[in-house]
Amino acid sequence: MYIQQLYTNCLAEAAYYIESDGEAAVIDPIRETEPYLELAAERGAEIKYIFETHFHADFVSGHIDLSKKTGAKIIYGPMAETKYEVLNANDGQIFSLGKLKIKTMHTPGHTPESTCYLLFDENGKAHAVFTGDTLFVGDVGRPDLLDGKMTSEELASMLYDSLNQKIKTLPDEVIVYPAHGPGSACGKNIGKETFSTIGEQKKFNYALKAKDRSQFIKEVTDGIMPPPNYFFEDARINKDGYTSVDDVVKRNNNPLTADQFAQAIKNGALIVDTREANDFEKGFIPGSINIGLNGQYAIWTGTLIDINQELLLVTEPGKESESVLRLARVGYEKIFGYLNGGIASWNKNLEQVKSIQPTSMKKEMALGAEVIDVRKPGEWAVSHVKDATFLPLANMPANLKPLDKTKYYLVHCGGGYRSMTAISLMKRDGFTNLTNIYGGFGAIQNAGLEVVSEEESLIVK
Repeated sequence: MYIQQLYTNCLAEAAYYIESDGEAAVIDPIRETEPYLELAAERGAEIKYIFETHFHADFVSGHIDLSKKTGAKIIYGPMAETKYEVLNANDGQIFSLGKLKIKTMHTPGHTPESTCYLLFDENGKAHAVFTGDTLFVGDVGRPDLLDGKMTSEELASMLYDSLNQKIKTLPDEVIVYPAHGPGSACGKNIGKETFSTIGEQKKFNYALKAKDRSQFIKEVTDGIMPPPNYFFEDARINKDGYTSVDDVVKRNNNPLTADQFAQAIKNGALIVDTREANDFEKGFIPGSINIGLNGQYAIWTGTLIDINQELLLVTEPGKESESVLRLARVGYEKIFGYLNGGIASWNKNLEQVKSIQPTSMKKEMALGAEVIDVRKPGEWAVSHVKDATFLPLANMPANLKPLDKTKYYLVHCGGGYRSMTAISLMKRDGFTNLTNIYGGFGAIQNAGLEVVSEEESLIVK
């Protein structure tokens, strides 16, 4: 028996490769097929099955392309209706993979078709369960992604039954392999580990410790942030089918001269600059949004930019194809092209961003600067700069409306990645006096600025 987790940080997504006696299965593959084809070839195996746990909302799965290239069957659980050929497994149906067995476990709740797959080893012992978005480390899948077709409470009630009747009844030593890790918007607060055990989750996962259905529904539905708009489009793509990713990358990998790039801007295309924040701040094309490849590039693009918006890319030379591919992973295919030669080939004006060390913040605040924190609600609640304004990046630009665009703002996040994205959005929205804080909140704390928790802020007010 061989199991490999293939984790994609950009998506906070985990796919799985399972193999026995030359037969392999892939669970929840990302869009490009190379990782699985290369692994199977390297190990001398043939991919027999592609198991999908549900219609993913946060990325486009590679199941269709992988099936076409290998002949492997695409397996979904009950209630999964597609516009392409799949095998809809019955609840409890067993699949053989070499000396292994894989059992279908229909676990509705995150979505109606959500299904887990229980792996039995060569001796018939339950070894691991691939839980998709039904169960994460420290969390469970959000029950609000059906866009009005079912209420969150209805789905949460289904999830309660799935967890209590099927997941919690598994032996404590069974390994839990979820589809996502920290940073994914498919859960509220997913833990930092990318796998666990049933026993550990029964001890520490809040959702598995709920005393009854009503408590579970309340806890699971409370405090869920609105899903990124692209989630519903990606779920539709995974359900209906898509163009081959090879064709998408070939079409969108289109070099443009500076003049062609400028004309595309005039025609309404939006610039995404994928360079690191420290490079972006030194010079960028006006109107650009900085979403660096060095972070959760695909997730933030999906959160902040309409999936139907035509895009232009500015990248580091040599990063063009990666920038295109990682957008294709989340269904962003309307890429007009990239600036050939990178920012060095731009023959028109550039803007810059001012950045300072946290040690200079007190001086700037004494001169009237206000602090803007663009982190997530959970980060803000734990601790934040006293008297700071909380404007989470995920809600921009809508949450910028109450601000005075001429005021002096110091903008920070947790480490420096998101603050530059926020500043690029704010500049695009007309803000004129912005300064980025190097190192984010961690560096701010080390610099000795006064910080408070959310509870302390409420008391002060």
